[in-house]
Amino acid sequence: MSATGAVLTRPPVQAGGAPGVVPQVVLAVVCGGYAVGAALGWGSPELALFMGDFGLSVAAFAAAVSCFLYSRRHHGRFRPAWLLFAASSAMAGIGNGVWGWYEVVLREPVPSPSLADFCFLLFAPPAIVGLLVLAKRPVTKAGWVCLGLDAWLIGGSLLTLSWSLALAHTAHFQGQSVPQGALALAYPLLDIVLVSMVLALHFKRSSAHRSAINTAIAALALTVLCDALFSSPLLREHYRSGQILDAGWFAGSMLLTYAPWVARRLPGGDTAAAPERTAPRTPPATGTSAATAAATRPIAGSLAALTPYLAAAVCTLGILYNVLDGRRIDRVVLFTGCTVVLALVVRQGIMLLDNITLTQELAQKENHFRSLVQGSSDVIMIAAPTGILRYVSPAAAGVYGRDAEELVGSELASLIHPEDLGRVVHEVRRFLAARPEDEPTTRIECRFRAGEHRPGGEKWLNVESTVNRHHGGLIFNSRDVTERVRLQAQLQHNASHDALTDLPNRALFTERVSQALTGRRATDPGTAVLYIDLDGFKQVNDTIGHQAGDELLIQAARRLAESVRAGDTAARLGGDEFAALIMGDGSRDHAAREHRILEVADRLRIRLSDPYKIDGRDVRVAASIGVAFAEPGITPGPLMRNADLAMYRAKQAGKGCVKLYAPQMQADVVHRAELATKLRTALHDGEFALLHQPVVELAGGRITAVAALARWRSAQGILFTPAEFLRVGDRGRLKEDGDRSAELGRWQLEEAVQQAAGRHRAGHPVPVAVRISAHRLLDRALPPKSIEALLSRHGLPSGSLVLELADTDPRIPLEELERRLVALRRLGVRIALDGFGSGAAAVGALRRLPVDVLRLDRDLVDGVVDSARLHKITSGLLRIASDLGMQSVADGVDLPEQIVALRSMGCTHGQGMAFSGPLDEHRLRHALTQGGYAVPGPGSEGRAVVLSGTGLPVRHVKKGREPLSPGRVLGELPRRFGPGDGRDGAETALASPPLRPNSETSVPPT
Repeated sequence: MSATGAVLTRPPVQAGGAPGVVPQVVLAVVCGGYAVGAALGWGSPELALFMGDFGLSVAAFAAAVSCFLYSRRHHGRFRPAWLLFAASSAMAGIGNGVWGWYEVVLREPVPSPSLADFCFLLFAPPAIVGLLVLAKRPVTKAGWVCLGLDAWLIGGSLLTLSWSLALAHTAHFQGQSVPQGALALAYPLLDIVLVSMVLALHFKRSSAHRSAINTAIAALALTVLCDALFSSPLLREHYRSGQILDAGWFAGSMLLTYAPWVARRLPGGDTAAAPERTAPRTPPATGTSAATAAATRPIAGSLAALTPYLAAAVCTLGILYNVLDGRRIDRVVLFTGCTVVLALVVRQGIMLLDNITLTQELAQKENHFRSLVQGSSDVIMIAAPTGILRYVSPAAAGVYGRDAEELVGSELASLIHPEDLGRVVHEVRRFLAARPEDEPTTRIECRFRAGEHRPGGEKWLNVESTVNRHHGGLIFNSRDVTERVRLQAQLQHNASHDALTDLPNRALFTERVSQALTGRRATDPGTAVLYIDLDGFKQVNDTIGHQAGDELLIQAARRLAESVRAGDTAARLGGDEFAALIMGDGSRDHAAREHRILEVADRLRIRLSDPYKIDGRDVRVAASIGVAFAEPGITPGPLMRNADLAMYRAKQAGKGCVKLYAPQMQADVVHRAELATKLRTALHDGEFALLHQPVVELAGGRITAVAALARWRSAQGILFTPAEFLRVGDRGRLKEDGDRSAELGRWQLEEAVQQAAGRHRAGHPVPVAVRISAHRLLDRALPPKSIEALLSRHGLPSGSLVLELADTDPRIPLEELERRLVALRRLGVRIALDGFGSGAAAVGALRRLPVDVLRLDRDLVDGVVDSARLHKITSGLLRIASDLGMQSVADGVDLPEQIVALRSMGCTHGQGMAFSGPLDEHRLRHALTQGGYAVPGPGSEGRAVVLSGTGLPVRHVKKGREPLSPGRVLGELPRRFGPGDGRDGAETALASPPLRPNSETSVPPT
């Protein structure tokens, strides 16, 4: 037997328990005791008469009371039957009581006929009707006719046989009166009818109350048998009350007493006494019980079908007995035999017509189901308990590529994939062990062997089967789900892989890292995560298109996958970011592990930095790689974060390099996070201040404009420049920092306009310059109408606002920027180009954009005195501004020598510590009231020059002396505030000089 066939036989299920043993034992003891007493004569003739008469009467009345009480408690279809049995038993009890009255009380022979005879005759009719109630009711009229014919066949046969043997002699009365003769014939005839009903109902009893009905039939059969023996002339002549024959009647009455209560008890204490109200759920028999039941049902059905023919055979034997004995055939026998034969012919004709009808219906249903099975696209297979396929529908040719005839007779286990066989066997066993009512079906999915004719040539198909029970075996309703399984696998692959490069995505990469940290190789030192970013990838998208960028990513992914080992994992995390998981080699040498990983990372960097061939052109990008080792106890999240931090440190270090994670990187992140939190609080709590630095005319020292500079005053009183507090965003890496920068820009613009309007109203009409990035200027949240509304709301005159473009990124669309600037100039806003001379971007912007003012880059101003080459470059740029009719502003003018040099080159304005640092509103208005600053004349080298803004001497740099830095110049400024006012002086402000952009100047707290 195959593995599958071994489990197709379900384990036997415990059926409901049998009736109680104690009542059966008591019944056997009572009946056996009565039989022993009758056999021994009860010890005395008087006791024998009493027990033979009144004992039988008590037993009959007990049966009547039992049946009556049961019918009162249980209301159902069989209640009339038990009431009729109670009436029948009551008649028997009355008859035995009357018989005992004559024999025991009156001590005289019982007259014939007597009241006892009439009671005994009334015993049979209620019992016969009760048996009819217990019978399974026929569905059709033909069924009722056949039931009546069967009863007559049995009764006629018994009448023929008994008439031939005994009743013919009784019918001649032999000197008896007519009532006595009729009574003598009535007993056996009623018994024959009762026996006929008992035999007919034995094969046609209802399935409900089976045990109770069987017991009642046995009781009546025993009573009829005793009546038949009593009717025999041989026994009747020698019969006396209390003999062994009475034991049969007594046992029959006791069985009928016990019959109503013999219903089977179900598990849990419930009984099947009322199937019409609560039908017991009887599980199908299996195992040995199934085989026994299967064998019993055909035998019982065969006997039921043969009963009419057996009855006819008995009738024939009765007639043959008379013929062979040389007797003349009695007219009663002849008439009865003819009616039996006629009944048999009629019954056979009815059954023949019924069989023809059933055959036609069966053929019609068979054709219907055959068309359903054969026309179904699913394959229907029936497997025997041995696992052999008995039937396979024709759909197997189209689904499996194998003919149904080829599959029939083969083992189911041989067609299932070996890897799936164990799972299928386990599921089949579990399914067969479950109750059919709880789980009528189950589903099994496995791989099935395909045939040679299968389209596509697949060797194994994914098949889903619905499994049902079928006569100890199983029915498989199977369908091909190969395409669905393939689609599910593809969807699962897509969910865990990048759609463009087919590398594992972030989710799968994180899972692989988790497995590496927690699996069997978790103890292998040297496992590392590499984060890779392609430098310059955005320029590729912007210059040659996104399609070329996608092709570059595909080639980079291919190079990365080819450069790692088979046990490592390469992934794309998104955009131009990739990652690699390098498994440890088990080495305990930390330096060797670090050298190996760095060597792998550098090899990847070189490989990814090689030129890419895209659309016939060479495209170059670099690769910045961050490396983090898996330390003991680390989880995937922190490990990948460490690699990410190292990668950004590599980008900050100049790009195109490899950086190894160090704990200090995380400390820097924590510091930036703390500073970001403080910045967020400052934005909401109004801790920002707006200072202004004068823009001075180099020819006469007159203040012609002021530059608005935002400062953040910390709790320690230190003023931070935007370059310092915006560095927490890590070069704009975090979106929320960009949002805070935009919020700060809005605040700075509105505050500068508001204060400039106030100065105008106070009699100081100097323009205010506000730095704004080109990206911010192109933001849809800052349209020209919003600036126009701002100027109108605060009443700032035209020409009083100067917007300084803080960056000139070549990626910015100059066409859109030009349209925005033209719209702003119509509103009277002047445009300044900041950082001029820092690169080619500024020159390109000068060529396209409507600019009014050029601000020289600080790097040009710092070396204009010492470097002849830089002197010429600065001079050329200033000549360009003059030729274009623009004003020029030198940013970062900190030394008098720079004033003289720039003025000689044609620079018109300057801004820096040589005049003044950033001032608060009070000091600014004081400087505006004074009108300007003193500037060195043509022959002032070597002597001190007094600047009106500070009132302090600023020394010239003599030959051979080190130039003064802005910090040294400010270092000579006196403290404006003492320690007692909560603000530090200039020394405190410059104790840790922060980084700042070229256009910013450090300033002490004011």
